[in-house]
Amino acid sequence: MERADAARNRARILEAAGRLFAAKGAPNVTMEDIAKAAGVGRGTLYRRYPDRAAIATAMLDEHEKALQRELIGGEPPLGPGASPALRLAAFYAAMVELLESHAHLVLGAETGRSRFATGAYGFWRVHVRSLLVAAGVPDPDALVEVVLAPLAPEVYTFQREGRGLDPERITNALGELARRLLAEHAPPAGDG
Repeated sequence: MERADAARNRARILEAAGRLFAAKGAPNVTMEDIAKAAGVGRGTLYRRYPDRAAIATAMLDEHEKALQRELIGGEPPLGPGASPALRLAAFYAAMVELLESHAHLVLGAETGRSRFATGAYGFWRVHVRSLLVAAGVPDPDALVEVVLAPLAPEVYTFQREGRGLDPERITNALGELARRLLAEHAPPAGDG
């Protein structure tokens, strides 16, 4: 059980980090900035969170868990019961929504190779791989990272800021990608 003072410090750290990440962008925020804004000592901060990515990961955790619950047991097409192509398109749409709302956190938690080490990425990988297998894609292991690549936070923020694309346009393009990719490999229909 977390002590009351530790819980207060955790809440202050996460709230301060959220403000700073949103205002300055996660890569531009130092651990010192977070400690000062939260009104805690650096030792208190580092005991709980070894780096900025750990803070961003803690902040993202609840949002990602909610999406994971929908993928496992939600309504189709995001949840079970729809074709792999429709499920992948729905997953892309849900991830665009998550990135749009929390890109500043995702950039702090999942940049470069570090994204492959997060539990959420592992979950997304298993989900997408299972869709590729269900669609009959010949080599899902070679394709799964390629299918997830458009969801890298650096790619998404570049599309939004560097290319000026709106979330709807990105979602539509990813949906088209999902439908084309998995329709090509759809298992043949039964003889009924």
